[in-house]
Amino acid sequence: MNPAMVLMATSLRRTLVRHTDMVPSLKAYAVWANTHGGTRHGLYAKPELLKRRLPNKFFPALLILLFTILLYPAKAQTNELDQCNIAWNSQSKNAGESMPCGGGDIGLNVWVENNEVFFYIAKSGSFDENNALLKQGRVRIKISPNPFEGASFKQELVLKNGHVQITAKKNNLITTLFIWVDVFNPLIHVDINSSRPVTTTATYENWRFRDRPNKGRANNANSWKWAPPAEVVTGKDAVDFKENTISFYHRNKPEPSVFDITVRQQGLEKVKDQLFNPIKDLTFGGMMEGKNMKPAGIVESNYLDTDFKGWKLQSVKAERSQFINIYLHTAQTATAGQWQAGLDQTIRNTKGKEKAAAAATHNWWQQFWDRSYIFIKPSNASENSSQWQAGRNYQLFRYMLACNASGKYPTKFNGGLFTYDPSCTDSSLKYTPDFRNWGGGTHTAQNQRLVYFPLIKSGDFDMMKPQLDFYLQLLKNAELRTETYWNHKGACFTEQLENFGLPNYAEYGTKRPADFDKGVEYNAWLEYEWDTVLEFCGMMLEQERYANKNIAEYIPFIESCLTFFNEHYQWQAKQRGSKALDGNKKLILYPGSGAETFKMAYNSTSTIAGLKTIVTRLLELPANYLGDDKRRHWDTMLQRIPPISFAQFDGHTTIAPAKLWERINNAESPQLYPVYPWGIYGIGKAGLDTAVNTFRYDTNAVKFRSFIGWKQDNIFAARLGLTKEAAELTIQKLKNSGRRFPAFWGPGYDWTPDHNWGGSGMIGLQEMLLQTNGEKIYLFPAWPKEWDVHFKLHAPYQTTVEAIIKNGQLQMLKVIPESRKKDVVNMF
Repeated sequence: MNPAMVLMATSLRRTLVRHTDMVPSLKAYAVWANTHGGTRHGLYAKPELLKRRLPNKFFPALLILLFTILLYPAKAQTNELDQCNIAWNSQSKNAGESMPCGGGDIGLNVWVENNEVFFYIAKSGSFDENNALLKQGRVRIKISPNPFEGASFKQELVLKNGHVQITAKKNNLITTLFIWVDVFNPLIHVDINSSRPVTTTATYENWRFRDRPNKGRANNANSWKWAPPAEVVTGKDAVDFKENTISFYHRNKPEPSVFDITVRQQGLEKVKDQLFNPIKDLTFGGMMEGKNMKPAGIVESNYLDTDFKGWKLQSVKAERSQFINIYLHTAQTATAGQWQAGLDQTIRNTKGKEKAAAAATHNWWQQFWDRSYIFIKPSNASENSSQWQAGRNYQLFRYMLACNASGKYPTKFNGGLFTYDPSCTDSSLKYTPDFRNWGGGTHTAQNQRLVYFPLIKSGDFDMMKPQLDFYLQLLKNAELRTETYWNHKGACFTEQLENFGLPNYAEYGTKRPADFDKGVEYNAWLEYEWDTVLEFCGMMLEQERYANKNIAEYIPFIESCLTFFNEHYQWQAKQRGSKALDGNKKLILYPGSGAETFKMAYNSTSTIAGLKTIVTRLLELPANYLGDDKRRHWDTMLQRIPPISFAQFDGHTTIAPAKLWERINNAESPQLYPVYPWGIYGIGKAGLDTAVNTFRYDTNAVKFRSFIGWKQDNIFAARLGLTKEAAELTIQKLKNSGRRFPAFWGPGYDWTPDHNWGGSGMIGLQEMLLQTNGEKIYLFPAWPKEWDVHFKLHAPYQTTVEAIIKNGQLQMLKVIPESRKKDVVNMF
């Protein structure tokens, strides 16, 4: 659209805003049009209905504005993104057929069932005393007369604005709901607009209205798992009417919590007062209110497998527009009253600022979608195309990740913020909606990394902060572990890690030999698996290399992790004999582990590759990060790291998972970790043939190959330039999930929606399109010739690459800055 048209549209928007006193719905429309370029805040977007309530002089202007908004995309890729919206024309059977919605650190599961609108509420960091990640509750909305009883229905996830829009029609009654989350404040909005007055009933539903005992597999949702030391109870919430609002919160019970019992189990009571404890005095909840709504009683009922109580708000009188707000707050406070004061401050800060919040939220989503994208076959969008599905589902999953962009805690691999009633995933699990497999406060590094690695090439560095800061706040706890158990320096992080930095209570081992090393998990899968933290060190370093971010706050963390390996394995060698290093002056990395698979390993390849890469990258940092003494120190360690070992299969040299190992315990392929994530082998690098041999001929790598869950074989294939294998495995990863929402994959090895399934799919697609080696940028290293694509990805040194392939031809290539174009190697 030319500048004159832009000015005209702007002028019309302002005209509408100036005359909003005329008609309430016009005021709502003007607010939304001025901020979102679409319908919300009381507009059902039916011009013939609007005309009935508009003065004639305004109707032509409004029509022009409507078409202006519809025809003018804010960014070049808007139409391609709109094709990725998910729209349903029938109601859902249950919560398992919900769609995600969210922003900031809040996630909603939204669905319509039996002519009522439902959504679950989840917020980052809502950990109870058992370290389960609890929902904040469920909201049910009923409208009378009920438009959902009619024949016309549509529920749509509108990606470009980050909201869910639901429209229903019965006879001449048309109602639209816009459900959206303020990206910058913990506030959920539900805006209801009808063509004629209706009565709205909004019910806050809570199943923790009483203490709920957890038995058997129900404890998989918390940190006790299969080994609770006593009866496990999820404490009841406090819920009540407060004037014309509903107040609800969960406050963790006093000691002993899972933190206190775990500290005692692991022999850390002497340093307990120094340990970070995220559970103590934690309170989370909020307040729900509706404009011109009042309390309408309490109900008791069941949804699926769980009984609940519901607190109702109802319209004082029938109206065309109804606005419901839900304010949330989470804090560690000495008293519930102090938490309430914090919630009250949140309400004061946000109330009456809906227009500004809508504009800011809209702008955030616009910038998010313009930052990066991958559209496959965009000119031939079809659900029948598995390639198009993969590109569309890439966008959907990136949206899900963005819903926790500013969370205090990282997006969990086992469902993120979008879990729902477990019997919808496994009919034998008749537990509450708080359930997820593999815990709430337990973070498993090999899974979490796949959720956060794709954010590097998508340029979503701000969204990586929750994961990186999660480790940063646990640094002291990890260092105290090392000092207490072995009396040397460095941070010891285990593979499965509680949100307070210690191994999980059950996984640590409750039937340990009395003299077993207290610093080691008595666990066949997890023992001596300490190298996975290095991948998060890598993410920290990539912030500087890709985006030139100041990573000074992360340097002590990286150095402490390296110090652990440098000191611990010399200490370990001295326990066995008189020498700290081997005959070649190298570290003896024993006992170690190659992921959870190659156990009691000697010189594990995953550890060697990780250490080499992190120390090398640390030494490559600009001078302001490390002094000369530090550089000499880390260069000395680099020389101590032993070499990667190799093997032979049918005369082919391959990368070995370790020099030696005692047993195989799982089904991972860490012999390919030098390919990904460590990038020692790959396109344009020495030894590519050896890495390809490993993928093709190593019998374990072949046997373990799969696309399910956290498997990363699609990534290995892409990194090795194996186009056919990369395409097949990535399509299997990113094709429709088989559930109503296409990106709710799983449960795989974990839970639904499986976020490390989606994350590994994203990484594979990115690597098929763009890889780097130093300053070199390799385009289309594993991209099928017949796949049309439009993508924008990020490369090191503040570089973005946008390209279009259509009909087998490169039609557009845009590299910013332009000076980096000379570094591009087109492999298409």
